[in-house]
Amino acid sequence: MKKSLALILSASLLSFALIGCGAPAPTPAPVVEAPAQTPDNTVGAEGSVKTGLAIITTTAKSKDAEDQDGLAQVDSTIVAVTVDGEGKIVKCIIDGAQTKINFSKTGEITTDINAAFKTKQELGAEYGMAKASSIGKEWNEEADALAEYVVGKTVEEVKGIAVNEKGAPADSELAASVTVSIGGFVAAIEKAVANAQDLGAQASDKLGLGVVTNIAKSKNAGDEDGVAQAYSTYTATTFDVDGRITSSVIDGSVTNVKFSKEGKITSDISAAYKTKVELGADYGMTKASSIGKEWFEQADVLSKYVVGKTVEEVKGIAVNEKGAPADSELAASVTISIGDYISVIEKASVSAK
Repeated sequence: MKKSLALILSASLLSFALIGCGAPAPTPAPVVEAPAQTPDNTVGAEGSVKTGLAIITTTAKSKDAEDQDGLAQVDSTIVAVTVDGEGKIVKCIIDGAQTKINFSKTGEITTDINAAFKTKQELGAEYGMAKASSIGKEWNEEADALAEYVVGKTVEEVKGIAVNEKGAPADSELAASVTVSIGGFVAAIEKAVANAQDLGAQASDKLGLGVVTNIAKSKNAGDEDGVAQAYSTYTATTFDVDGRITSSVIDGSVTNVKFSKEGKITSDISAAYKTKVELGADYGMTKASSIGKEWFEQADVLSKYVVGKTVEEVKGIAVNEKGAPADSELAASVTISIGDYISVIEKASVSAK
């Protein structure tokens, strides 16, 4: 027993002696934690994101008046996105505006030009696609399913979604929720991502999409061709947890379908249409502007002006008798009537998610 104790004491003294002479003390091996595994399509809820908006319009389904009234049909696919620094979609909203304007074979507009037009999302079950859908889903439900599916994906991944001979998703999981042809949606998503800009939004912000359309400037044919005009205003706007706007993109489109007093369409219904922002200086408002500013320049100023404000504060912007800003600072850059722009921002706040 004494001998064993002596051996233990000797070993202890030897260890202290070695440390005192500069020999390194044994150190425990560092604990290395494996990095958290993040699925490829997971998008973080933090960090700045870009905000994008895209509109693609066609009038291809328009037709002449014959036994029945003629039809000027303006179909627009509208997409709003936020995109992270890696090019992955963080949030996505898909909507559509289908504006139908009828005219007679004597060249007269027969649709109420004061009518209010709803988007497909706003119509919901009223759009009436569910009864023709093989899965009993309405248009807005299928659009929402696709919008949710593309979150976390890059444009290339979205463009790579397999489709069948009808252009609908071929993947069984996605096809269980989406049976419509998705080519137009994919093209609009690609365009929205390409348009996306860093305007101050965060990944955790809600994204909203607002659309207002009227046909008030449509007119009958007479000595000149008649015009069926769909005049639309759009916004993609983001909101923080307090309901304050963190980014906003505003755009508009004027789509004209002309027809003769015999009820024959005289426009090229296969034409490509540009929005006001895409037209830029070609829109031609500068010459009529009291401040020499083009439409896209004024819209850009207004979209930046609303950042940091709540919807109620935006609705409270003072305007003059023409509906243009009354505040001298804002009026120095914005002379257009802003009623529709305020309306689409309000709509975006309602749809935001």
